[in-house]
Parts: sequence; C-alpha cells; structure tokens
Amino acid sequence: MKNILVLISIVFFASCASTNSKKESASTEKVEKTTTKAPTATIDDKEIHWMSIEEALAKQKDAPKKIFMDAYTKWCGPCKMLDKNTFHDKNVVRYVNEHYYAVKFDAESPAPITFKGKVYKNPDYVEGKRGRNGVHELTMAFGIRAYPTMMFFDENADILMPVKGYLKPRQLEIYLKLVAQNDYKNINSDAEWKAYQAAFKPTF
Repeated sequence: MKNILVLISIVFFASCASTNSKKESASTEKVEKTTTKAPTATIDDKEIHWMSIEEALAKQKDAPKKIFMDAYTKWCGPCKMLDKNTFHDKNVVRYVNEHYYAVKFDAESPAPITFKGKVYKNPDYVEGKRGRNGVHELTMAFGIRAYPTMMFFDENADILMPVKGYLKPRQLEIYLKLVAQNDYKNINSDAEWKAYQAAFKPTF
C-alpha cells in the first residue's frame, strides 16, 4: 500500500514540477502567523482551522480524524501562493475543516516538537538569520525534501502519503477526497490510480 501511495505522489509531482519551478520566488516575506481554532466546520468558515501537530495528536485521542499537514518555510514562494490561493478557497476550507485536523508546520521552526513520544528539534537554527535556517528534525523524520509538501496522516497519525508542490483547489481536491473517503485503500497499482483519476468528478 505504501508503494502505491508514494507512486501517486510522484506521478502528480512529476506532472506539475515544471509549472511549479516557474512560480518559485526568493521572497523573504514572512508567512502570516496562524491561530488555532476549534475544528468544527460551519457553512460560514472562511479560514482553515490550523493547529500544531501536538494539538492535532491530542484531539485525535478524543475524536479520531485524519490529519492534513502543510509543511512550509518562510522563504518559499509557492508556499505563500498555496496559502493565499488554495487554502483560502471556500471549498477547500470547508472540506478540510470537516474531514481533517489541519496542521501548519514550519519546516525550519526553532521550537521543539514532541511527536509520538519523541522530541524533535532544529539544532542548526540561527536566531535572526534570513532565508534558509536549518532543517527541523521532524521535517527529516517525515521525509520532506521539498516545499510546500502536504502530508496526510491516518487516525493514528501514521503517514499515508505526501503531495508536493503548489496545487490549485481542484488539483488538491482529488487528494483530499482520496484520503478522507478511504479510496486510497482500493488503489494498488499505477493503472488503478489512473483509472481513479479518469473517473473522478471534481466539485470544487
């Protein structure tokens, strides 16, 4: 199962990598800080209810739900585009809030993070440094090597799949529903993934 999930991610990333590379910028503009809200979706939601990975893990214990994580860096141009254009789309906001605990993860954060009983840090972080600033150990533990990377976790916080690069709302929709509806469990080959894509009817 893990092989096909990785395959799904690689196939999509390969198809959009050339487009993403044109959109990257060296901007050092700071990513706007997010606040944690209660993960209850309403028809009036205008923002995704972002939280930390530790908060999501705590909520999973009381009310199991999958986790959708946005791994970004402050200097990443496509990360800013993803946040502005995709994560503020009303359909994406509503669907993520209803079906996932949403996590914002700064892949170069200096803050220690406890994940499944282990503490992860960013030992190479330099206070006040501009641009790239070390790599958080949790970033490496998750196998993240490009930004943005969106990670999907099951109800036990086990990694299901990564999706890399800038995606528009309709491009992200298929992955959100693939995981939320457990359709990924029925895909075991490249041919089945292609058939799923062909049959998928977007509504965003």
